[in-house]
Amino acid sequence: MKQKTYAAAGVDIDLGNRVKAALPRLLASTRRRGVLGKVGGFGGLFALDTKKYREAVLVSSVDGVGTKLKIAFAMDRHDTIGQDLVNHCVNDIAVLGAEPLFFLDYLGTGKLNPRVFVEIIRGFAKACAENRCALIGGETAQMPGFYQPGEYDVSGTIVGVVERSGILDGKSIRPGDAVIGIASSGLHTNGYSLARQIFFQRMNLRPSSHLAELGGTLGDELLKVHLSYGRLVQALLKKFNRGALAASRESAADSRRGSQRRSSDTPPCVIKGLAHITGGGFVDNIPRVLPKGCDVVIRKGWWDMPPIFQIIKAKGGVPEEELYQVFNMGIGMTAIVAADQADAVLKFTRAHSHKAWLIGQVIKGTGLARLV
Repeated sequence: MKQKTYAAAGVDIDLGNRVKAALPRLLASTRRRGVLGKVGGFGGLFALDTKKYREAVLVSSVDGVGTKLKIAFAMDRHDTIGQDLVNHCVNDIAVLGAEPLFFLDYLGTGKLNPRVFVEIIRGFAKACAENRCALIGGETAQMPGFYQPGEYDVSGTIVGVVERSGILDGKSIRPGDAVIGIASSGLHTNGYSLARQIFFQRMNLRPSSHLAELGGTLGDELLKVHLSYGRLVQALLKKFNRGALAASRESAADSRRGSQRRSSDTPPCVIKGLAHITGGGFVDNIPRVLPKGCDVVIRKGWWDMPPIFQIIKAKGGVPEEELYQVFNMGIGMTAIVAADQADAVLKFTRAHSHKAWLIGQVIKGTGLARLV
């Protein structure tokens, strides 16, 4: 059959349709209650069960993977990129107390490679299933001449829901509260432009370079999946904030009835604020949840720093202060909690297979995070 004119120009619609024909099977594991219709329509449909909430608030976020993609290109390995993107987005709404409902993806490339496409989508599906998040749609764009051969870009949008009275806004944070750090798996999805410069230019390494400190190749280390903390956060809130949430609901009901509940009757909120440690590190992310009258002091050396960051610190030639602003340095999420419950939160987090440490405290200040 003669090649179609558009395909000859670089956009093969028929190939795209054949590749997408496998999507229903790949996405079956992500289906959850609320999903309507099927993938492939002009828009994804999701029916929110409003009966579960007194006052449901939708929470959304959008992100990409950044130059971590360069590592995937170099290793011709694309099965983890989709997981990175979903997990990053899940974490961004988890810090507000939201659970994910559905996810949509975008993939742009010069020439569609069926094997690469399937690997990426399989990663999306795996992470969505693990996070109980439906993958209800997406867009694949073939743009010849726009990307380098063999390269692509991905982005994703997530929508979740939280009870309005359960939104974590940091307003209850006070001096004396404790800061808990939850371990990352490595660089996650930030700092790769600097990391690539350090490893591949300054140190003259390759993705295939084997480093004894890492117990494997540099490429495998740099492609470690960005951890999701979504299900851990939901478990923490259910365990430690349920009483405060229930009291908040009752207080709202009392207000509507014209009566008033005594503040002494309200259980304290234990989990007061969460920060996803991504681009901007500790310095820029933690202040996003702090009230104006509080600072956070992070104690360097109070957690186990992964070898990848020890190498960057020793060989990178980067001022230490900047390291903690660019990289997560081994802490993927911080939780600001009531000090008298810090040990209980630590124990609970570790029991859910996440390493965690007490890494700092809240003091009086002006809304800044400092490392000492």
